[in-house]
Amino acid sequence: MSENSQTVESEGSDRQAPRLVPLDALRGLIIILMALDHANHFVAQQHSAGEYWGGPFPRYGDVLAFLTRLVTHLSAPGFFFLMGVGMLLFANSRRKRGWSRWAIVGHFLARGGLLIALQLLVVNRAWELSAGGWGLEVYIGVLFALGGTMILGSLFLWFKPNILLPLTIVLVLGVELLTPDPGQWNQAFSLPARLLLVPGGNLALWVNYPVLPWLELVAFGILFGHWLVDDPRKAFGRALKLGAVFLLAFVALRTLDGFGNIRPRAGDAWIDFLNVVKYPPSITFNLLTMGVGLIALGLFAQAREELLRCLRPLIVFGQAPLFFYLTHLFLYAGLGLWLTPDGTTIPAMYPYWLLGLLILYPLCLWYGRFKHRQLANSILRFL
Repeated sequence: MSENSQTVESEGSDRQAPRLVPLDALRGLIIILMALDHANHFVAQQHSAGEYWGGPFPRYGDVLAFLTRLVTHLSAPGFFFLMGVGMLLFANSRRKRGWSRWAIVGHFLARGGLLIALQLLVVNRAWELSAGGWGLEVYIGVLFALGGTMILGSLFLWFKPNILLPLTIVLVLGVELLTPDPGQWNQAFSLPARLLLVPGGNLALWVNYPVLPWLELVAFGILFGHWLVDDPRKAFGRALKLGAVFLLAFVALRTLDGFGNIRPRAGDAWIDFLNVVKYPPSITFNLLTMGVGLIALGLFAQAREELLRCLRPLIVFGQAPLFFYLTHLFLYAGLGLWLTPDGTTIPAMYPYWLLGLLILYPLCLWYGRFKHRQLANSILRFL
């Protein structure tokens, strides 16, 4: 996302249920990493070019610049995965309250449509505040893809795990096979192809997040949601094991440098090894980021109560994801225009990132409490 969180609430009726705390903590972690990425864009003005399937691949002048970008890669796949988990838990809780299948699907259709509208009508206004201008007439960012995958993913909510697992694999392989060869970067693609599959475009329409490449993570999240409903302890233990397997698979595919990478490594340095294609997410990108994310989720689930108290800020941010996302873009854009109109170094950007988090924490704490006092069908709970 420029990345952000726009997940559905993952609660049934009890926001403090033990199985939900690790989800909120992980969501909070990837939210603050997302904020780092956007502080880099608005404040430092040193955000790298995207890691696209074609065109020039980003090069980094120093290790800190690369690591600042690398850690933020956890955000986008984490948001789509957690949204899938939340959708399953939401549907499960609403079925228990007597909602019909079509009422649940209708809820996600409305919510997905709202996310798409927010992308086009609100979020794109924030990007226009970028120092030096934005230049794009229409930008298709992460909220658009979250809304689109929410709408499509609502059809997966009644699939059993033995269907969801092969479906996820088919989506993973299909995206990799359908992604154009890097040599076709400068070719024109139809509007449906751009919105559904192929990132890129021109100043009239630029797409970073087409819908289909991210649907696999939503399907995987729904599958994990089933595991969580069946046995939370076993599900979190499985997250640790899967995370380790994903990282090993990443190392293997990255070493082979063939299928699963979308395009070859730019060089032989360790930075080149870790610098993977994000737009659309290559298999190696998803293995690396979801491997780390799943291990973090499993560790959060094993954390003692004392550590969970230390993680309270993450949980607060994780319980107000869309509110945080919409607010933080304008906050960091304002800080950049006001305090660093000519940009700054990456080390000097970090205090501004932390300042933004300090400002956002009480706002998210207030909004999280306010939101959960609303009725279950209130539009305010969408935020």
